[in-house]
Parts: sequence; structure tokens; C-alpha cells
Amino acid sequence: MDAVVVRGVVHDYPAKRKSVARRALNDVSFSVAEGELFGLLGPNGGGKSTLFRILATSFPPTSGSAAILGRDLIADPASVRPLLGVVFQSPSLDNKLTVRENLIHGGRLYGLSGPSLKARIDEMLTHYRLTQREGDLCGTLSGGLRRRVELAKNLLHKPKVILLDEPSTGLDPAARQDLWEHLLSLKAGGATILTTTHLMDEGDRCDRVAILDQGRIVALGAPSALKAEIGGDVITIETDDASGLRDEITRKFGVTPQAFGAQLRLERTAGHAFIPQLVEAFPGRLRTVSLSRPSLEDAFLHHAGRRFADSDEASK
Repeated sequence: MDAVVVRGVVHDYPAKRKSVARRALNDVSFSVAEGELFGLLGPNGGGKSTLFRILATSFPPTSGSAAILGRDLIADPASVRPLLGVVFQSPSLDNKLTVRENLIHGGRLYGLSGPSLKARIDEMLTHYRLTQREGDLCGTLSGGLRRRVELAKNLLHKPKVILLDEPSTGLDPAARQDLWEHLLSLKAGGATILTTTHLMDEGDRCDRVAILDQGRIVALGAPSALKAEIGGDVITIETDDASGLRDEITRKFGVTPQAFGAQLRLERTAGHAFIPQLVEAFPGRLRTVSLSRPSLEDAFLHHAGRRFADSDEASK
């Protein structure tokens, strides 16, 4: 059975006093298999967080359907919530309580109590390296430490489906590595994990990713398969005349590079053999030429027709 099924989900934010109506999700459909680590990858404003909140039962979509472990999260969200472990971008900690007190109250919300709750809290404190800080008020902790408490609190009850919205936000590199090791161990134990991210290396860790842009899924598949769709190497050229050089490359070689400011980008099989032809054809006009294997960012550009960074800027 698929753990998560989303079909034709649309979500519109209505017009407000200082903003116009906006369609955040447009006919989004996908499924996540039980035990899969699935990523929603995209720039800010692409629709990731809206979809995440719908799956977390924060609000229903404008139209479409969604189910988690066979339970309709729109018609019966109360039956879905006990199955979920949800970590939002915004913290849900009580800053006037200690680390341990936050975990106690979080565990009780999911029906844990007594020795089993204490043992589980001790386990999570150890795993997230919080044992020495268990008596500290959460309001006194750094952002990275609060994030670790947030993760420990929301995974206490060993949920079957884990939803994480940009989970590594605020974590230092070591804590981020620990987080992903923990997520992979949860996956190995049978948990289904769905995470949003705008970081390409986190997308590469997922079994499959759905790439979202402007409320639509523009690509869906295993990271390796999405990169393989590009079918060659990626050549990036820096030049003082991007527009003119692009047209000349098209006339001479029959391939049209994409232009982004002072950069040209093209996809080419055996790119290492093509670069000397470019250098020889346009002496002195190429400031730099680089060759790389396709990345998820290239997959985004290939399907969305624009760079990830450009999409980020457009959403601001």
C-alpha cells in the first residue's frame, strides 16, 4: 500500500487587503510508497510548504484528494494525526519550559506516559546530544539546539509517517549530518519519510524527489533518473557577449545554449570533446568554460526552463 497518495490537489490563497488571490498548488499528484524517503524539492514560493501543511492536516486543499495509510486526511483528519510525526519550519516549543519538560508534554499528547515515556525521552536526548541541556529552558537555547529539541519531541512516538518541512534549518553541519543519519535509520526501521528541501544534496539523499515550481510538479523520479534525462554533460560558458555568442554557437553547431546573464549553458554528450571546438571557434571570446556532470539543479533547469536561484528571487 502507498503510504501517501495525493491526487489533483489545488490550493488557492484568497485575496487579502494588501495582496491578490494566488494559486499555490496547481493539479499536484504523486504517491509515496511505504518505507520510502521522498523529497519535495523546489525554490521558495514553489508550493512545498503549502503542500506540506495540507498533508499535516493544518488545512484542506481547495480541491483534490489526499490520503495517508489509506485514511482520507481531508474527510477524517483526526484519524490521520496519530500516525504522523510532523516537524514544521516554525518551532512549536514552549520557551518557558525546559528541554525535558517539552518532551514530556509532547509525549503525553501522543498517549505516552510512565517508564516508557521516560525511556523514550532518554533515548532521544542521547541521540540528539541534548542530555547535558535537558534542564535548560528552551528559550535560552541557540536556534540549532532548539531545532534538535523540535525533532526529538515530534519523533518521540515512533510515527509511521514522518513529515519534515526544511528539517535542517538552523542546524550546523555536524547536527545536519546526525539528522540525516537518524532519518536513514528510521527509514531502515520501516518509517515513511516525506521532507521538503531547497538543498540539492538533501534531494540526492532521497529515494525519489518531486521537483516543484510555481505550484506544479515539473519532474518526478529518482535523483539518478532525473539527472540521466539530461543525457550528457553540462557545459557552462562565461562571456562578455552572451546573446551574440549564443546565436553564433547555434549557427555553427546546431545547438542553442540557454542564456542567463553573462552565462551560457548547454547540454552535450561527450562535452569534454566539444569544449576544444568551442575554444577554437571563438578565440578570446570565452572568459571561462566549465564541464560538469548533471545535478538536480540542472534537472530543475532542464524541466522548469530557469535556474533555481532565479525562481527563488522571483518568489520574493
